[in-house]
Amino acid sequence: MRRLVPHPLLSASLFVLWLLLMNTLTPGQVLLAALFAVAVPGFARPFWPESQPVRRPLLLAWLLLRLSFDILVANLVVARLILGPMHRLNPAFVRYPLALENEYAITILASIITLTPGTVSADVTPDRRALIVHSLNLDDEEALIRGIRSRYEMPLKEIFE
Repeated sequence: MRRLVPHPLLSASLFVLWLLLMNTLTPGQVLLAALFAVAVPGFARPFWPESQPVRRPLLLAWLLLRLSFDILVANLVVARLILGPMHRLNPAFVRYPLALENEYAITILASIITLTPGTVSADVTPDRRALIVHSLNLDDEEALIRGIRSRYEMPLKEIFE
């Protein structure tokens, strides 16, 4: 069964998402949803990294809650910034030095930075020692680095390394 459906959660999500997008439960759409739910993860299998053990699942749950709250707050801050005078914005790129070594954890950190409105992870250096982060409004580079490190990177280090 694992060979037919290598990522059951992804397959179930694709199945439900397809049916929601089509807004119908006709036999043809249900069959097509099932086909996509099996085919897409099967074709994507060579590109998936090996599974990573989660050493602290409760900390992961806390990180997801914190991230959800931070996204909500950042949405409000960014809305206020872009609706205000443009001269108040101070966009800048920051070189964020990484303490993480696990590629999976680095990818998650880069995704978290990009998911949070007002910041985008633009690149990772070739030596995987730093992320290039763009901030929509940067007042203090060190404060941004400390915030990312304490709120996201250190919990990820405990969870995956």
